[in-house]
Amino acid sequence: MKKESKAVKRRLRSSYITSMISISLLLFIIGLIGLLIINAKQLSDHVKENIGFNIIINEDVREADIMRLQKNLDAADYVKSTRYITPEAAAREMKEILGEDFVSHLGYNPLLPSIELFLFADFANPDSIAIIEQELEKFPEIKEVHYQKSLVHLVNENVRKISVVLLIFSGLLLLISLTLINNTIRLSVYARRFIINTMQLVGATSGFIRKPFLYKSILHGIYAALIANALLIGVIYLAEREFGGVLRLQDVRTTGLLFLMVGTFGVIINLISTYIAVNRFLHLKTDELYY
Repeated sequence: MKKESKAVKRRLRSSYITSMISISLLLFIIGLIGLLIINAKQLSDHVKENIGFNIIINEDVREADIMRLQKNLDAADYVKSTRYITPEAAAREMKEILGEDFVSHLGYNPLLPSIELFLFADFANPDSIAIIEQELEKFPEIKEVHYQKSLVHLVNENVRKISVVLLIFSGLLLLISLTLINNTIRLSVYARRFIINTMQLVGATSGFIRKPFLYKSILHGIYAALIANALLIGVIYLAEREFGGVLRLQDVRTTGLLFLMVGTFGVIINLISTYIAVNRFLHLKTDELYY
């Protein structure tokens, strides 16, 4: 009897550990989906906000007027940042690109002063840019506004396509994770179906039988969420080290909400799946437990 009791306890302990590890990995996948969704916008914003405008200034405009124009542009709602490029700085950049000093060949510097302008991501779309371009051309100091229209259109189109694909992929992964978590918990409860039946035979009520199962499901959900969040911290650390200039994964508020979401989801799905699984075995007859 003692040997059999130890064997049963060992099987139950193994079932608990297997269930917890499986749920932890599935919660980790759900957390990764959350990270992808959260940072997809940051990545698309980063790409959009690096599309620059070149605002060419008229030759006879004084530097003081250019600086005043730059301040006016910085104050605009749609402008993220600006950079004033003098003719000399433009010549140096062109020399690095061409690999030779074209100024010495020509005998003079043909380049005009310019302001490099970067927009906020919400305004970096073809419609908004067309309106901004019209507003910029109203300034008397500005000679020309130059940007790659095809690039703007291509970036926005690709971001839209990637967002749709990511959304569909995330939905499929979430559905698969939910199904696997539910099946894992059902198998765990199935291993203890005879215990449920024995408790029924001695007169235990359904609520009394459910209580320890639901309590353990909450604890297992918390433990699984802690393991999943620890794995996510490792992923965030590695991603920050490799892509820190692009992704801002150490946003405490966003990361904290993600961890809270994983923990809450782990507890809720464990609780619901356990409740359904226990109820299923509560209504089985003794003969049906062997099938």
